[in-house]
Order: sequence, then structure tokens, then C-alpha cells
Amino acid sequence: MILDIKEKYNLDAPKVFSVMLSVPREKFIPSQFQDLAYDDMAVSIGFGQTISQPYTVAFMTHLLDLKGKEKVLEIGTGSGYQAAILSRLADKVYTLEIVPGLAKKAKENLKKLGFKNIEVKLGSGEFGWRQEAPFDAIIVTAGLSEIPKELFSQLKDRGVLVAPVGVGQDKTMTKFLKREGKINKKEYGIFHFVPFVERD
Repeated sequence: MILDIKEKYNLDAPKVFSVMLSVPREKFIPSQFQDLAYDDMAVSIGFGQTISQPYTVAFMTHLLDLKGKEKVLEIGTGSGYQAAILSRLADKVYTLEIVPGLAKKAKENLKKLGFKNIEVKLGSGEFGWRQEAPFDAIIVTAGLSEIPKELFSQLKDRGVLVAPVGVGQDKTMTKFLKREGKINKKEYGIFHFVPFVERD
């Protein structure tokens, strides 16, 4: 199904698809929904959250253009699938999840599957991970109306941040590039995302 998605969308991302073929998506999905693991759709992982459809994972990962030595921050761990993909393409992944049940499950999933270069932390993504900043790349896996300034401050110069941005459920996938303190952006297509959860 992963290769079917490659053909369907004509996305030229061989490294990304190779990694996606090596990571068992069904292990990050509740047992009652595992038959949907390789359908091109978002799937519920509980707590009002979803695991993004495979094409969305592939597209966002492709936009990061990882070379293998990067330190990456993920905002919105979910069940750990996106972090698992990133870990095969970067040196180190730091991932934040605000929902305690999901953070716990992600840690269990990643440990069970032997991923060792991923650090999962319970916390609010709007503040990033100051202790480990700066990052070469940042990926936000929930819909935002705007990017918190704190995340840009934690991005290295020449770093990249990818996030779905906009008002309402449909978001514009946006790639932000930091160059000498300035932020440039490029917009891609419309994607549907669960909303970003902020700390009460």
C-alpha cells in the first residue's frame, strides 16, 4: 500500500518511502483499527487524536529534506509513528506529546520496536524543548493557526520547520526556512489535521 501511495501522488521521495516500508504502521494503531493500517487515511489512536494518513507522513517528511545527521524536534508524538520514520532519516529525534496516555503509549511502542535515538517527553509543544535546542528541523503534526515564536527561536539558522497552518480544519502545508534570522515560507496543498492542543 505504501508503494501504491507513491504511485498515486507521484511523490519522488525514495528514501522516505524506503523507510516507511521498513516501519510497521500497524504497531502504532489500536488493535481494533489495525486492518486500516495501510489504507490512505487517518486512523483514530484514541484521546481524540489520529495517526496521519501515510501520504501526509511521507509528504511532511519529504519537505524536511533530512540528510542523516540532523537533530529533529517533533511536536505531537501521537502513538510514535512519525517519530519512528524520522529516526531512520536523522541522527536524533526529540518529540513532545501533551496527552499523557499517548506519550506513555508512544514510549511503549518505540521501546518495543527497538528505536533508540528517540526521546519522548510529556509537555506542550508551543514551548518547544528549550533544553535541547537548537534543532536542524522541526515538524508539527497538528493544525495551527500560526507558528509559536518560541519554535522559530529554537530553529537553527538554515533550519527548516514544516507545519499545517490556517484557520479551520483544512490547513495549508507550509515549509518555513530560517536564513540569517529571517523566516521565509513556501506553501503547498491543503491538508486536514486535528487541532493543536495547548496547555490549559
